[in-house]
Parts: sequence; C-alpha cells; structure tokens
Amino acid sequence: MKIYKLCCHQDLPISLEQSWDFFSDPRNLEKITPKELGFHITSDVSQGMRNGMLISYRLRLPTRNQMTWVTEIKHVDPPHGFVDEQRFGPYRFWYHEHRFRQVRDSVRCEDIVNYALPFGPLGRCAHALFVRRELEKIFNFRKVFLDDYFNTRKDGDG
Repeated sequence: MKIYKLCCHQDLPISLEQSWDFFSDPRNLEKITPKELGFHITSDVSQGMRNGMLISYRLRLPTRNQMTWVTEIKHVDPPHGFVDEQRFGPYRFWYHEHRFRQVRDSVRCEDIVNYALPFGPLGRCAHALFVRRELEKIFNFRKVFLDDYFNTRKDGDG
C-alpha cells in the first residue's frame, strides 16, 4: 500500500481560541469545502467536537455519483488540534491532523493528511492523474475561503 502525504499551512490573524472555536465546529466543514462537491453533514454534530465522535457526510465524486464518508474524531487537544480518521469512504486509509499554534500575532493552521487509495496500481494511476490534484484544489479553496473569512470579518461578527 502506497501512503501519500499532503501538508498545507496558513497563518490567520486570529487568536488560538478563535481558531479552535471555528475549526472544532464540524458545521464549518460545509463552509470550507467547494460547493461543487455537494458536501453535506448527515449526522448530529450539535454536541460539539469530542474524542470518538463519528461524523457522516454525503458528497459528490468527480463522476457525479453521491457517496457517504464517515470519519472519527480522535486525539482532541483543545485549542491545539485534533485528528480525523476515515472509518468508511473513498480512501483505503485517511489520517488528517489539524494543528493550531500561536505565531506572533496570528495562528498557524496546519493540515497534515496521510492517505492511501484502494485498487493497487489502478489507485496509484488515479492518484497521479487526478486524486492529488483534486485534494490540492480542495485545500486551496479552503485557504482562500479562510483568508477572506478571517481577514474581512470584524471581531464579534459570526
């Protein structure tokens, strides 16, 4: 099994507490995911993030088929980070670390994703042809959204 790694980071002009408030609320996932993916949370997330929490989503694949993805929240360390691990979904393996740390007058938000695809050589081919590019596109969308959201909002705006 070939395991791939994607690392992204950005600095946002917010406090560590503000970053935790935003990123630990699973409902914000819909905001930071490109609309064309049709991403929608289907589980109850009103209780807030906690170890062992299962979150299920519906999303649209590039083939336009709908699929269900279930992740489990692990290793919650407020306000410094958490991990989500896939339990059911498109990947053979998915381990996504979210890290937050104060850097001068901003917070560095880091995403470290280790993932593997099913189907052996066919999965490796799919990765080279489009999977890596699609993941990068999702994280680039997220970066642009977060820059706009946190750089244009006034304190206290929701």
